Amino acid sequence: MMRQRKPVNIKHMKYSLMTLFAVLMLIGCEKKDSNTNLHISGSVKGLVKGTLYIQKIVDTSLVAIDTIKIDGSSEFASDLNIDSPEMYYLFLDRGVTNSLDNNLPFFAEAGNIRIDTQLDRFLSGAKITGSKNNDKFLEFKKVRTRFTDTNLELMEQKLNAYKRANSKIIDSIEAQQTANLKKLYLYTINFAVNNKDLEIAPYLALAEIPDTNLKYLDTIQKSMTPKVAQSFYGKKLTEYYNQRKAAETK
Repeated sequence: MMRQRKPVNIKHMKYSLMTLFAVLMLIGCEKKDSNTNLHISGSVKGLVKGTLYIQKIVDTSLVAIDTIKIDGSSEFASDLNIDSPEMYYLFLDRGVTNSLDNNLPFFAEAGNIRIDTQLDRFLSGAKITGSKNNDKFLEFKKVRTRFTDTNLELMEQKLNAYKRANSKIIDSIEAQQTANLKKLYLYTINFAVNNKDLEIAPYLALAEIPDTNLKYLDTIQKSMTPKVAQSFYGKKLTEYYNQRKAAETK
């Protein structure tokens, strides 16, 4: 005697297929999310319509790695994958001019970074949170501004001295400029050494004082923690140091 088949439960089958689909979607999302480790969000107050680009330097040129269209809301977000902390730039295309005031540098690192700024004060009004390296970058820039302002004052004094053809004052001002520059370099070296556990250290050596005495680059390089030494800028600094050392010992 043949056994009678149980009737197929359509509702149960439909539920099972939906559950399977949901699980597959979840797995797919998890796999996709695993490809990104940097979430950037923020707002540009006053911006109603425009385009934002997240850029980084590739082979000495700025390259866009993400494009964000702004239409109605000033809020923006981007999910990226970053292998090592690196200097990124938030570029605002106003559709009128591409001045330096439209490019906001920030030190990106894995995690959540928030950038809040304003349309009319894109650089000066920016507040960036979520990056230890960027906090240190801002700290460095604040002190560097003092040296820059001092140099601008000296340049103005030297220009007036040139107008009066006073060579004695010109020589004195140039000596002050040299001393000011040396102080800036020493400050940068000390700042890098004191922050040897952050990627800002090799970055500053490369971006701010690449022409400093080789022994100072050696000091910064040797002070880096193993993690920083294996970072993008850490490897670049080691490579640059070795190249300069080889060239200078010929």
